[in-house]
Amino acid sequence: PKVSDFANASLEELQDQIKVIGLYRNKAKNLKAMAQELVENYQGEVPCTRKELESLPGVGRKTTNVVLSVGFNVPAFAVDTHVERISKRLGFAKKDDTVQDVERKVCRSIERSRWNKAHHQFIFFGRYFCKAQNPNCKECHLYDMCKEKRK
Repeated sequence: PKVSDFANASLEELQDQIKVIGLYRNKAKNLKAMAQELVENYQGEVPCTRKELESLPGVGRKTTNVVLSVGFNVPAFAVDTHVERISKRLGFAKKDDTVQDVERKVCRSIERSRWNKAHHQFIFFGRYFCKAQNPNCKECHLYDMCKEKRK
């Protein structure tokens, strides 16, 4: 329940708790190191600036954007695999664009005040409707925008 519990837990304990997710061994290592950093340098509180968040072990740009958006209601747009796929299919970004390119281009196209909600809309649209292997093109209202049309 507390950051200190994560910081003091054994690596094996953490691994056991998160083993259902991919790369759990490495994530457990980063989770423990991050928790130790939070206890030692932030009084157990999660920092609210991009620079501080990205300095934590295992925390990159995507995680930082999620924490800023969801945890602190700061406009941010995280790009995961679903967001990247949808952004490219709908023409917000090009097929060969990097994750950073996708983030930059989508953020230029969507009003800043809508980033937090749009991020989740892209995720859910990509996860449940416009899937990687079996997109629901026949019922898609965005079909005309799609760069990867399937019948």
